[in-house]
Amino acid sequence: MELLFASSVGLLTAAGLYLVFRLRTFPVILGTSLLTYAVNLFLFASGRLTVGAPPILMDGVTRYTDPLPQALVLTAIVISFGMTAVVVVIALGAYLGADDDHVNDPKEEGADT
Repeated sequence: MELLFASSVGLLTAAGLYLVFRLRTFPVILGTSLLTYAVNLFLFASGRLTVGAPPILMDGVTRYTDPLPQALVLTAIVISFGMTAVVVVIALGAYLGADDDHVNDPKEEGADT
């Protein structure tokens, strides 16, 4: 189980970084989303992966899961959803204003470097 989670985090991080370095608006947005998913999995795995254990300590329960990483992941999901919505609106406005979806500014013709 730990190998699957570690591989998933590594794969999501690699794919997210690749998309962020593409320097186009839509791949950058997808890359940041993949990076947030990788961070969410990492936070979730930091609370010890236990299957079938309740997240709350009750009477008669000897094995439980730490509820703090679950709360952190839930908060991170809400924040990343809001951040993605804002970035999509800003990117759409920039695309409609400039008719180009490059993240970096192209060099002007005739400008001295």
